[in-house]
Amino acid sequence: MDAMNRKTGPDDVTGPDDVTGPDDATGADRAHGARDTDVIVVGAGPTGLLLAGDLAEAGLGVTLLERRPAEISNLTRALVVHARTLEQFDARGLADELIAGGHPLTGLRLFGQATIDPTQLRSRFPFVLVTPQFEVERVLERRARRAGVTFRHDSEVLGLDQDADGVTVRFRTAEGLGAVRAAYAVGTDGVRSTIRESIGLPFPGKSVIRSLVLADVRLAREPDSPLTFNATGEAFALIASFGGGSYRVIGWNRRRQADDDAPAGLDEIRELTQLALGSDYGMHDARWVSRIHSDERQVPTYRVGRVFLAGDAAHVHSPAGGLGMNTGLQDAANLSWKLAAVLRGRAADSLLDSYQTERHPVGKQALRNSGALIRLALLNTAPGYALRAVAVRLVNHLRPVSRRAVRTISGLGIAYPAGPGAHPFAGRRAPDFRLAGGARLYELLRQGRFVLITPAGEPGVPQAPEGGAGSPHRTPASGPDSPRPADDRVVTAAWRSARRTALLVRPDGYIAWATDATAPAARAAALRGALTHWTGGEDGSSISTALTPPAHAADTPAGH
Repeated sequence: MDAMNRKTGPDDVTGPDDVTGPDDATGADRAHGARDTDVIVVGAGPTGLLLAGDLAEAGLGVTLLERRPAEISNLTRALVVHARTLEQFDARGLADELIAGGHPLTGLRLFGQATIDPTQLRSRFPFVLVTPQFEVERVLERRARRAGVTFRHDSEVLGLDQDADGVTVRFRTAEGLGAVRAAYAVGTDGVRSTIRESIGLPFPGKSVIRSLVLADVRLAREPDSPLTFNATGEAFALIASFGGGSYRVIGWNRRRQADDDAPAGLDEIRELTQLALGSDYGMHDARWVSRIHSDERQVPTYRVGRVFLAGDAAHVHSPAGGLGMNTGLQDAANLSWKLAAVLRGRAADSLLDSYQTERHPVGKQALRNSGALIRLALLNTAPGYALRAVAVRLVNHLRPVSRRAVRTISGLGIAYPAGPGAHPFAGRRAPDFRLAGGARLYELLRQGRFVLITPAGEPGVPQAPEGGAGSPHRTPASGPDSPRPADDRVVTAAWRSARRTALLVRPDGYIAWATDATAPAARAAALRGALTHWTGGEDGSSISTALTPPAHAADTPAGH
């Protein structure tokens, strides 16, 4: 665990309602006292809502602190949901509803000519979903409330204190000062994160573009696509449909550079869309216009003691590629199952260090990818135009380049480190396998457990009832050395085909372990070792503290 970062606070902080009250301990005492809940999540954006919902569905107590009022904001910056994020929503039973209210796109055109083709993705979701962030929040908030998350809106976080036993977060409401204590806290409170400041983390980086203008408008003429984008060097613009005749416009005009607090209006939006797209589509009735700048920043570590950062609190970059919200949601999916395993006594605290190991490089890559796209859009010299033309040709005419581009943007290409000797599948995203009995893998992941997929009749592995799939129930082992999945931690399923690979999938849809061994003794030993390492033995012992998977079995003895 990283060294603790302790901060002092007021000596007499009490809070309203069920967190702290007049008869409760002071804030100083509370820093070493009993816990009010298991996890405190600060920030009710998409990242915080997904994380809180996951933890509550795992049976943990979660308090979510949010500065905004309870009403979901209908203003948004995020516009798209990519395929890997939709797979995570599918693993929670939410994807179909979100898709029904959005606009699936089977092609994206960049710089007027480059075509990104998501239909080549091997996913249930071979498209980009255009939908506003507030729709994502609506679906996730409803799930979190149903799961039992305690929401505390109108709560401004002031700081935190942490020690070896827990974290105390201090906040202010209209009723006064309050405090809540938990085992862990997660800051999902955005670019200006109070949690990040409270644990003393720097946010190194720089501004990459200024005077970026955003607006919600109505159009007299509908664009050809629900998502329209182009860049000319002098300007770029993106128009996305929100449905019901409303559109979000994001644009930049090299000729109009101003500070964030400079007023922006409909005329400026019309001008930049004319420059970039050749039309303003009869833009009118601007409901909201704002001017911002865009930074590239990332914290050096996502964990300090018992406090974690996720989403924009940990990394921020330009809107190019639509990677921001999607990367934050993936942060939450990676962290939630690990927190649940630790808090339920199934893993040591050091498992949580793998959140940094796995997600920090992904955040760094998102900054690079987004930065490359925005810099291509801003090129306005002859050599720059030539470079952009080369990039367009590579994407359009070299299939490996096109495939890599779409896998990178979609998130399907993300893989996590696997240790020496691990199977080539380990750390990679698990596709949505069709399994015996008609189930899909991502339907089974809705139970929040590991999923073990083996051939039908694998010795010692519980099998689903005939005609079904994925039931976590017990089948007597065939011998004392047979693998024994922990019933409440592993869902077992069989391949629909004659495939012989045994595969263990993590709750976040990444492959933990696999083997192709055929020798019965080697295969049984490898499977037993993997189940013990990842899910614990039948005696309830904790899973291994390291995330490096055990080596997969080979058919030949060691040393040959």
